[in-house]
Amino acid sequence: MTTGAVPDESPPSSPPAAASALRPTGGEAGDAAFLAVDSGGSGLRAVVGTVARGAVATRESGRPVSTGARGIDAADLMRQLASMVRALTAETGTADLHTLALGAAGFATLGDDLRAELPGSVHREWGIRRIALAADAVTAYAGALGAAPGAVVAAGTGLIAMGTDLTRWRRADGWGHLLGDCGGGAWIGRAGLEAALRAHDGREGGSAALLARAEAVFGPMPGLPGQLYPRPDRPAVLASFAPDVAACAAEGDPVAVGVLRAAARHIADSAAAVCPTSGEPRVALTGGLLKTGAPLLLPLEEELTKRLPHAHRVTAEGDPLHGSVRIATDLTIGALALPTDERLLRVTTVAG
Repeated sequence: MTTGAVPDESPPSSPPAAASALRPTGGEAGDAAFLAVDSGGSGLRAVVGTVARGAVATRESGRPVSTGARGIDAADLMRQLASMVRALTAETGTADLHTLALGAAGFATLGDDLRAELPGSVHREWGIRRIALAADAVTAYAGALGAAPGAVVAAGTGLIAMGTDLTRWRRADGWGHLLGDCGGGAWIGRAGLEAALRAHDGREGGSAALLARAEAVFGPMPGLPGQLYPRPDRPAVLASFAPDVAACAAEGDPVAVGVLRAAARHIADSAAAVCPTSGEPRVALTGGLLKTGAPLLLPLEEELTKRLPHAHRVTAEGDPLHGSVRIATDLTIGALALPTDERLLRVTTVAG
């Protein structure tokens, strides 16, 4: 992963245009319209707005963008986005879109097709000339903290931490449920099911309480591998057991308590790995795992205080779509302060 800042780039077929020629000035800046998009596992969310008014109208699709040999399929994304943009521009009366900011799950490793095709496609379709393509972890950061130095941990089924001192990005974990995502929902669920299987076998480290809950959800334990291993949505199935682990911990089961304390340590490790070591950085947590409640959040607060005494814990201001809106707004007025990076936040100018 590239971590140093890189200059803005344009598609090979289009030489870069001067940024000053594209930037609205004076009263034009307030009227300049943008398109902000969040592409994730549940589909697309798109916003049309202006610098002055912010987000004006929103549309959602219920289908995730497909992936192919080159990763996230730019053509499929454009097909879905086209109908959404038609509806949004009709609703808002927007004639011209100036900029696009898109955050996509998997962009860092699966974004080759988007990088190559999307800038030219959105320019041909809507006349957009300034395009920011970002990993969803970056838009999660922008939504949570804006352009402030710090660290954001996005904790759901998986787990990834992003941090910046505004000169470069740092990433920790986000390596998937087989190699990482330590402390995330799938990690907690897997640890809880392992404890259930240990109890079933009579091995040390087992939990009768977790065994009872696992059997209530999945049936007899000998059948669990056959239910779990063939599933393409295995991480989500594992994560679905995390609330049961939290419930057992709330009831005082020591094994479940230990699982959540270990998860808290992993989450704090990732936050500490990416957080700036100087100044007064901010640290925020986002994602569905926060709904786990006190059995996870109390030990997590202890770990963060211990690992990051110089940082300020803050509540996330918004979600990844809010982050795309912030990036689009800053890009429109020429005030983007977050560091660019080929794989994490790529800003392109298409010549007109």
